[in-house]
Parts: sequence; structure tokens; C-alpha cells
Amino acid sequence: MTPQAASAAAREICELAPIVPVLVVHDVAHARPLAEALVAGGLPALEVTLRTDAALDVIAEMAQVPGGVVGAGTLLSPQDVRRAKQAGARFGVAPGATEMLLDACEAEGLPTLPGAATASEAMALLERGYDMLKFFPAEAAGGVPFLKSLASPLPQIGFCPTGGVSMANAEHYLSLPNVVCAGGSWVAPKAMMEAGDWDGITALAKAACALTQA
Repeated sequence: MTPQAASAAAREICELAPIVPVLVVHDVAHARPLAEALVAGGLPALEVTLRTDAALDVIAEMAQVPGGVVGAGTLLSPQDVRRAKQAGARFGVAPGATEMLLDACEAEGLPTLPGAATASEAMALLERGYDMLKFFPAEAAGGVPFLKSLASPLPQIGFCPTGGVSMANAEHYLSLPNVVCAGGSWVAPKAMMEAGDWDGITALAKAACALTQA
């Protein structure tokens, strides 16, 4: 997969809904009902972070849910990429970008959302062929004002800000012309997952899905 094709496929996934849930799942038993609840609420693109021992099994379970498009987040190494693809991930997300990681994603044919937090990082990724990027850590790296300032010099780049994005500020990000979607964990609170409150999570997803985009 070429960088251009990987980026175009990632953009298509980002365009499915205004919010991409960022999921930290410790119990594989939560995987299927969680994915079903989020998809029912209108959020089909699901980023499962590789931060738990259960993550790959969670991806495998979620990959079987109709209507869902499951991806792997926190990709850090070629091994992460291979394991995520084998588990059924249809896209990948990374907090940053290295040549080795991008090479692995392209070799595996995994559409990728590489991370950038500076203009130089964004330009380097654009030079390689990526025009759909993760902006991370969004709030700590300058938030809405920083992204707004990149829109004029780098209008061809779309962003998915993640990190500190919440229901309270997501609409500010989504109002920017260079923001395609935003990533957030608030749509799947740990307490709701542990309580099995899937209807509550669907309600949160519906509220997130209703957020307006530019």
C-alpha cells in the first residue's frame, strides 16, 4: 500500500463520524457489547488502544460486529502493526511517526493515521504522502488555536485531534476547516463498561455523533 493510498483510506474512515472513540478495554467480555453500543449510537470507527493485555483479543471480537470499523491505536513498532492486522484491525493510529513504523504499515497494507504535533512533523508526513494526520496530544500541544493556525499554510492536511478532547471542547475542534474528526475516550467511560451500561454508552455515542462539523 502506498502512503497516498494508506492516507486516503484513513481519511475515509475518519469521515464516517465526527468522533472516533478511543477505547482502553481490559476485559475482552466487554468488547462485543461495547462495539455494538457505539455502532448503534452512530460511531462506527473504533480505535482500540494497545495499552492492555486484552487489546488484540478485543480487536478480534470487535472486528466481528456488523457495521463497525475497528482499528488499533498506540502503534509503536512493526510488531504492533503485524499483530494488529492479524487480529482484524482495519486501520492503525500512532501517537507519532517513525520511518520504521510507516514502512511496516505500508507493507502490511494497513491504512494509517500517524501523529504530528508540530508544523515540521506535519510537513514531513505530507512529503511522504500522508495528508490525514492525528494531532496529538491535542490540548497539550496547543489545541484549537494551534490547529487553526495550520489551516492556512497547510490547507491540504486533515487532522484528527486526540488527547484532552472532550464533549465540552470537541465542537470547537470540529468547527475548524482542517479537522475531519476528533478522537475521545469520554464516550466509553470505564465505570459504564464495568457496570454493563451499554444503553448509556449508546446515548453518549448519539450525543457525540450529533456534534457539528465544519
